[in-house]
Amino acid sequence: MNTVRPYKRLLAVLLFLILLLAIFELSGLRSHFNLTYLHQILVDNPITGLVVFILIFALGNLVQIPGWIFLAASVLALGKTWGGIATYVAAIISCTVTYFSIRFVGGDALRSLNGRLATRLLSQLDAHPVRSIVLLRMLFQTVPPLNYALAMSGIRYRDYLVGTLLGLPLPIIAYCLFFDYLSIQLHMD
Repeated sequence: MNTVRPYKRLLAVLLFLILLLAIFELSGLRSHFNLTYLHQILVDNPITGLVVFILIFALGNLVQIPGWIFLAASVLALGKTWGGIATYVAAIISCTVTYFSIRFVGGDALRSLNGRLATRLLSQLDAHPVRSIVLLRMLFQTVPPLNYALAMSGIRYRDYLVGTLLGLPLPIIAYCLFFDYLSIQLHMD
């Protein structure tokens, strides 16, 4: 087995992410990744704002922007129900974009790594892919390194998608309730 190839793929992913981050920083897109801007685009025009919100969420997930910023903005702008639904849809699309982008660049590089830990983790993922992804999503939601690892693990997209669809609702609901409560408390003071 050629052990150099997976490391080249991992290096390619790292360079891809650095390039995206550089474009993100140099283009001025960073100014759009804040709670105020995201809230305003959703309030000003819910339809167009939702499309922009989804695009920004997808790019943000690739360049390590925490998902809670998007969830907070959508809950504050649209309320806990519609904000939660908007975030759920955006998160699914974002995870899909990350999966295909990272899989295209990195392939299944993690599958080729030697080591007991990698072998053990991948065997657990292989044995119960949907259940494993559901649990990982419930714990880590859309954390970018999780998305990268799952994309390069060699799992099928169908399992990735089903696990993501089933694993995200509970944490999103919990965060929606938290941000809605926080919003109410801040408006009462």
